[in-house]
Amino acid sequence: MRKHRKIQILFVCLGNICRSPSAEAVMKQLVQQSGRADQFRIDSAGLIDYHEGEQADPRMRAHAIRRGYVLDSISRPVRTADFFDFALIIGMDSRNVDELRHRAPSVETMQKVHQMTEFSRNRLYDYVPDPYYSGAEGFELVLDLLEDACQGLLDACIPALDETESTPKM
Repeated sequence: MRKHRKIQILFVCLGNICRSPSAEAVMKQLVQQSGRADQFRIDSAGLIDYHEGEQADPRMRAHAIRRGYVLDSISRPVRTADFFDFALIIGMDSRNVDELRHRAPSVETMQKVHQMTEFSRNRLYDYVPDPYYSGAEGFELVLDLLEDACQGLLDACIPALDETESTPKM
């Protein structure tokens, strides 16, 4: 019997109150439903510390709860240690990805950075837009995009889990 390692995934957006905590919740539910929750470590963080210590945006939490997701993480900023602790660091848009790559302490850690929509299956959007200044439709769109991309991410991770590798080949 193989001993499975955990795949560590960090989702990142600007403030860690809308998109990244939603991605964290969606991914946690998907891995739970797949019976692989013990094979993942999933977290979220923000590029800025403005919202550090806060819950997710109440509008995002309300939209998420209607779909069965509980956004219970507390906002925190990305730390240098995250680049060593996580196998995948996933930004929601190109600005997030550029900033993460700029902050990466080495070429190796820079290669861990990906954009969320790289894992999208329907490819309708090339980034996950920030819903903060939008209405209800913006929050719903974010959840639609994250449900699709998180399923694609889980599908991409499963071969690595079955091969007992700690880092998926992306």
